[in-house]
This record gives sequence, structure tokens and C-alpha cells, in this order.
Amino acid sequence: MSNHSEQTEELERRLQQLEEQLFQAQRLSSVGALASSITHEFNNILTTVINYAKMGLRHTDEPTRTKSFDRILAAGQRASKITTGMLAYARNTSDRQEPADLKRLLEDVLVLVQKDLQIHRIAVDLDAPQSVWVIVNSSQIQQILMNLIINARQAMPENGRLKLSIRDNPADGWGEISVGDTGCGIPHDQLPHIFDAFYTTKKTDARGQGGTGLGLSLCRRIVEAHKGRIRVESEVGRGTTFTLKLPRSDSPAGFIDTSAA
Repeated sequence: MSNHSEQTEELERRLQQLEEQLFQAQRLSSVGALASSITHEFNNILTTVINYAKMGLRHTDEPTRTKSFDRILAAGQRASKITTGMLAYARNTSDRQEPADLKRLLEDVLVLVQKDLQIHRIAVDLDAPQSVWVIVNSSQIQQILMNLIINARQAMPENGRLKLSIRDNPADGWGEISVGDTGCGIPHDQLPHIFDAFYTTKKTDARGQGGTGLGLSLCRRIVEAHKGRIRVESEVGRGTTFTLKLPRSDSPAGFIDTSAA
């Protein structure tokens, strides 16, 4: 009996390790999907730095040099924000849950996906009028948002619209965030299966690449671990919307929200 119990515990530990590895692999997969667009953005940043450095060297007047320094500084800060966000997203594997601002989490993800959306000419409708605090693991929720936004972009042709909204629902105890698109939609007979592991609605592209069927399955597991809910609404030809409902929290003590002012 003792041996059986030890074997069970060992299997449970091994399963937990494999799940953690799967989460990390999915996280890095999202980073890989953005590699091309982020490289493109860094090329633009470097071009800005080089051109304004040349302008500052050519012109000795104070206003021109000040302008050059300002543009170089802004470009450097933009590059720093991207790399900091990317490293934090890729490395953070903590399971700790604590109060977090949904609006801030979404904004940090948008820093990473902004160029990818621009390259594919996807407009963003952002409806986040206020900060909404929830009890979450910030890194895991950002992983969900990253996955949903990339999925939405892939489901749309050029000139599509990504619809993002945040709602405070104190009556039901939820902070809510939605990710919607104007893409191809999901057939009703497939909707019951989209959260199943290894089930994918993505077709293989010209390079033989398609969906792994793990992204939405992991999204659901993360939400359930937070004691939250995830809902999907979709209509073929009109688009899909995913809504996350997460346990609401009041602003942490000492936090001053100046957004209303």
C-alpha cells in the first residue's frame, strides 16, 4: 500500500512538472509568433536613432540638437519597454495570485502585439474607461490575453477590427475583459470542442504550420485555477468574442487611482 501511495505521489509530481513545461512552451510559442513583427519594429527604432544622430551631428544649433536627442531618447525608451515586457512575459513562471489592474495587464500586452497588428492592418477598438482590479496571477492572465489576441488577428483578413473591453461587475464579484474580432467566426458544431486539448480550428498554412490545439485548452485551465469563467460567442462570417470573468478585488491599500481625474 505504501509503494502504491508513493508511486501515485511521484506520478502527480511528474504530471505537475509536465504541465508547467507545457505552460512555458505555450508562452514561448506566443513570443515566437511575434518575433517577425518585433524585429521589424526594432529595425524602425534603430533607423530613427541613426537618422536623428546624423541630424544632430550635421547641425550645431541648439534647437535641432535638442530635437534629435529627444527623438533618440523616445526611441530608446520604446525599445526598452518592449524588451522589458518580452523578458518578463517569457520568464515569469510564478503561481502567486495577488491584486492586479486588468487595464494595466492589457496595456502591457498591447505593447508587445502593437506592431504585429499594424503590419496586418488590424485596427484596435479599446473600451477600458477605468481601472478594474482582480485577484490573479498577472503573468498567466497576460498569457491568455496574448493567445486570444494572436488568435483574433489570425482569424481576420487585413483591415479587420480587434475589439477589447474591460468591465467592472461588483454586483456579481467579477472583473471582466473581452477580446473580440471581425474574422471568419467558428461554426456552431465546433464551439463545444474548442477548449478540448489538441483540438484546433486553424487550417494548415502554406508553410505547413497550423494550430497546436493547446492554446485555448490552457486558457480554460488557467481561468478555472483562478475560480473564474471563460465564455465564447461566435457567428460564422461575423467574428468571435471571448470574455474572461475573474474574481474582483478592491484597489490595494495605498493605491491612488488618478485615471478618473
